[in-house]
Amino acid sequence: MRKLLVVMLVLMCAGAALGADTLNAAGATFPYPIYSKWFNEYNKLHPNVQINYQSIGSGGGIKQLQQGTVDFGASDMPLSDEQLKQMPMPIFQLPTVLGSVVPAYNLPEVTAELKFTSQILVGIYLGQITKWNDPLIAKVNAGVVLPNKPIVVIHRSDGSGTTFVFTDYLSKVSPEWKSKVGSNTSVNWPVGLGGKGNEGVAGQVRQMDGAIGYVELIYALQNKISFGSVQNAAGMFVKGSLESTTAAAAAMKRMPEDFRVSITNPAGSKDAYPIATFTYLLIPKQWKDAAKGKIMVDFLNWMLDHGQSMVQELDYAPLPTNVAQRERAAVKQIRF
Repeated sequence: MRKLLVVMLVLMCAGAALGADTLNAAGATFPYPIYSKWFNEYNKLHPNVQINYQSIGSGGGIKQLQQGTVDFGASDMPLSDEQLKQMPMPIFQLPTVLGSVVPAYNLPEVTAELKFTSQILVGIYLGQITKWNDPLIAKVNAGVVLPNKPIVVIHRSDGSGTTFVFTDYLSKVSPEWKSKVGSNTSVNWPVGLGGKGNEGVAGQVRQMDGAIGYVELIYALQNKISFGSVQNAAGMFVKGSLESTTAAAAAMKRMPEDFRVSITNPAGSKDAYPIATFTYLLIPKQWKDAAKGKIMVDFLNWMLDHGQSMVQELDYAPLPTNVAQRERAAVKQIRF
């Protein structure tokens, strides 16, 4: 009798699992902390719905969506016309939150917060500035005793939207960077060691004395890694934060109809952090599976109506009201 009850229980659990609605997604590591929270909170409201997200980098998410192995993707980089053509279906690129990419470093002997100009960041990542006490760094950080130690450069090893944002900024501020390296999810780095994901870069910076790497703000905060302020287009040194990220979005002149926009190095705002970005979900416009399509639409509306109130506790900035309103209109166009 006991064995029969166990078998019945197993069959009931299996049936429940089979009846559960599951969506699979992959992409950017930049927004993974907030996506993980959202998917978990949404599951609490809808226990039969499971949204599985692989934090593999924007490049991987784009590729998997192109191959049709996931239901939707995620990227910090707006897709190019060519990438859109390679998709098996038309997609919406829907902004979800705003975040900042910060220069995180490991210098235990330096207690003061370091300042970085665009010239310094370009010089470090081109391999032209190799010591922490380089005159350019020392000049900007007057009064700070800088160690005579090598700079260990860390960058992403995987296809990364965070890399796109960082190199997009460097390309805007440096013609030399733009011509030699350019901007993309993957670039040919002149120098440095690679780390997989924001997690990998943060981990290497934390472990290696003298290291510097670019990571999304929440990864620096969660790993208790020092990060510096960056000089913006108005000449002000601004640290990545909720407020300075919001200021970068406010400096945006207009949001294109397809939401593809770059807000790095915005002009006209002394409070704007210069390496900020929207991050996107890549959502099919037409769903073959109506049940999954309904879940996706319901989740997106929940994200806009309720999920935005959760982003600040993880140091992301919520969507501007006008962007969220336009996005609601786009969600209404999803068909299933």
